[in-house]
Amino acid sequence: MPRLAHYGPQTARALANFPVSGEPISSLPNLTKAMALVKIAAARTNQACGHLSADKAAAIERAGYDIIEGLLAENFGIDVFQGGAGTSTNMNVNEVMANRALEHLGLEFGRYDVIHPNDHVNMSQSTNDVYPTAIRLAMLMTNASLMESVERLASELGSKGDEFRNIRKLGRTQLQDAVPMTLGQEFHAFATALFEDVERLGQMSQMFLEINLGGTAIGTSVNADADYRSMIVPTLAQLSGYKLTIAENLMEASWDTGAFVLYSGMLKRLATKLSKIANDLRLLSSGPRGGLWEIVLPAMQPGSSIMPGKVNPVIPEVVNQVAFHVIGADLTVTLASEAGQLQLNAMEPVIAASILNAMRLLINVVDLFRVKCVSGIRANETQCLAHLDASTALAALLVPVIGYEKAALLAHQSLDSRLRLTDLIPELPDDVRATALKRLQGS
Repeated sequence: MPRLAHYGPQTARALANFPVSGEPISSLPNLTKAMALVKIAAARTNQACGHLSADKAAAIERAGYDIIEGLLAENFGIDVFQGGAGTSTNMNVNEVMANRALEHLGLEFGRYDVIHPNDHVNMSQSTNDVYPTAIRLAMLMTNASLMESVERLASELGSKGDEFRNIRKLGRTQLQDAVPMTLGQEFHAFATALFEDVERLGQMSQMFLEINLGGTAIGTSVNADADYRSMIVPTLAQLSGYKLTIAENLMEASWDTGAFVLYSGMLKRLATKLSKIANDLRLLSSGPRGGLWEIVLPAMQPGSSIMPGKVNPVIPEVVNQVAFHVIGADLTVTLASEAGQLQLNAMEPVIAASILNAMRLLINVVDLFRVKCVSGIRANETQCLAHLDASTALAALLVPVIGYEKAALLAHQSLDSRLRLTDLIPELPDDVRATALKRLQGS
């Protein structure tokens, strides 16, 4: 182990045992922050219960805040894929906090006779209540950032809807001409779809407020006395700012991962909507001569090494790819949840990594989508009107005036003759001609 590393032998073993993905737990900063918060809460509670001296509790708390501030991130190199139900992560935090606390007391690393990773930092705790609690807390933290990012994107789409509100265009169903609409309506629909998910993300995340902290190994609270059990969750709630509550059945809460399955499904829903919107923008911007070309996306980079002048919709394409990844991560969470056995689910590390990584990717790509694509979209009003004017979609507007059968006949005549519907209006009876023309012109 490096001479100046704050971690100890259990962390070193985990580093050697799990060289899997190359992604360290430090890549999930909210998880290490949440672990540190749990340890700080435990130190305060153990001091209040008379189990831990004030100087040791203060040193442990100071070490925890060093982790929260990101000062010790290089010590969290264990792979996110790890056996042991999160024990390696818990011991990594215990060792780092013990040695950092010793450092604050002016003592050498490894003086575990003074502050021990297990006896003091992990006092009254088990990986099996600390780690699931920290996962939930990390997801609450990250969810707040995700909601903010999605809300900003939805607002930007809504602003585009306002900007494009008077641009008439062709609506399509099943990629066929349907009925008239405005480009503004199209973008407002995108915005509404995402605003709905902001609300749902807030609702779904409330499941993470129920925690099993104080249940220790399997929910029986072995090695945690009654005073600690009554104080630990309120203490963590005060420290974190979240309205955390103790689970009604600690044994059930020690193995039940249903909240992760539901929340992961919510991320899949969001990813699906984002991908659909990205697909629509790709279709609407297709061309410029051979496609729809009703909107113009910001040109980000040359689109081909062989075709001069080609510009690809690279930002919507990366949104699609992140969406595919998030949808795949949801399956991982489902399988890992199902794999729980008896009083514990040993697969929680991959659940945590899958959801927290999915959230991180979504935050990054949503912000990218807003800044580098949506905010710079321009309407091609001429093309929008040309498609609408040349389509049979306007025939639907004539149904209340001349009836379905006559409107369908006019539509077929328009297709056969390649004339616009407006060119066929003079053939209508005098008593409906003016009304029909007004409807086709949108007045």
